[in-house]
Amino acid sequence: MSEKISTNKAPKPVGLYPHARRVGNLLFLSGIGPRTPDTDEIPGLKLDKNGNFLEFDFEAQCRSVFDNVRIVLEESGSSWDKLVDVTVFLVDMKRDFQAYNRIYAEYFKDNQPCRTTVAINSLPTAIAIELKCIAEV
Repeated sequence: MSEKISTNKAPKPVGLYPHARRVGNLLFLSGIGPRTPDTDEIPGLKLDKNGNFLEFDFEAQCRSVFDNVRIVLEESGSSWDKLVDVTVFLVDMKRDFQAYNRIYAEYFKDNQPCRTTVAINSLPTAIAIELKCIAEV
């Protein structure tokens, strides 16, 4: 038996899925992106009227993803230090991996979950990073 978990404190999912599901003492988070919970904006991203990039701040997106993951964990009865596995999806590995790795080290210096980093062509919205996580409850 599993329990669906959704919260209005995190950005709304872009499809029909919960923020997380609890199965026993494990918590499986759906893909979490950097959109802000209140405005649904992508931090550090500015587009022109045609949807073309004007400004891009990967570091702002990365920090926002971590903040959103923390929100979902806490709303689900878990916490940052209980993360056991993190999968990160980057749309531009060459451009963004070093910044991601540096920021990741800041956030995970005390807890070091397993990690997989995957390069992908795109995500469903104009974001550059998404995390998929598993934690203990």
